[in-house]
Amino acid sequence: MENNNITQIIIDTINNIFQTLFSSIDNNLYNVLDNITFISSNILNDKNFENIFGTSTTNGILLIANSLLLAFILYYSIRYLMSHFTYHQTESPISFVMKLILYGIAMNCSYFIISFILDLNSNISLALRGLGESLFGKSVCFSELITTINTNMSINTSSIDIFSLDGLIKGTLSISLLNLVFSYSLRYIMIKVLILLSPFAILSLTLNSTSWFFKAWAKNLFALLFIQIVISFILLILFSMNYSSTNLFNKFIYIGGIYALIQANSFVREFIGSISTNITQTVKNFSGFNK
Repeated sequence: MENNNITQIIIDTINNIFQTLFSSIDNNLYNVLDNITFISSNILNDKNFENIFGTSTTNGILLIANSLLLAFILYYSIRYLMSHFTYHQTESPISFVMKLILYGIAMNCSYFIISFILDLNSNISLALRGLGESLFGKSVCFSELITTINTNMSINTSSIDIFSLDGLIKGTLSISLLNLVFSYSLRYIMIKVLILLSPFAILSLTLNSTSWFFKAWAKNLFALLFIQIVISFILLILFSMNYSSTNLFNKFIYIGGIYALIQANSFVREFIGSISTNITQTVKNFSGFNK
């Protein structure tokens, strides 16, 4: 009898620990997940980030990029001069000057170009989520998703039995969504890094020998932003389903949907090719995409 009481105390203690953990995740995590997943030009509205990027051609990253612009001119001049001795074919000066002017202007306007791209991508994902909101009467976001999961799956977060099937499912969902936070946080940082590299990427188009860098940069940035649209589609599908709290099949469909959100980066990476934001994988080097 005493052993049974000790066992029950241990079980209750474990359940209380997980109850506190899951409750903390539900109350604090998912609004943050929405903010780091659905990115717009607001990501640029950071004074420190603006200072790093450069508010003019005389400071920040833009100053370094414009200095490299002069280095590119010097490099081409030497290469063009040497071509008369080595008879190695090089592009004409007119072509180089035209590209220099065009990409030089684009480089110094890269902040506004990136803002447009971010807003365009954000508007597409907002349109998809807005469609779901008008059809289903719910805000298509992560914070609403967890509420829907707990309601439709009849999971009582104030009294969780981790040793039951519902408790196991709830634990799986919470840990999976916690994994999403880490993965999408990495994506958020990598997008900022690629934004800072945008002046150099545009500048690289000036020379044929360095244009590969722009292709790698554009592929990675597009893929990381496209994940946001894929996530919107997955959330739209999850909210469109009619779930029954007594149907075990639908509970596992929810788990499948969360797993699809976790694997969204892998799907896009296999389809397009980009940096991996999965925590269990090493971040790919840009040089691996210059094919």
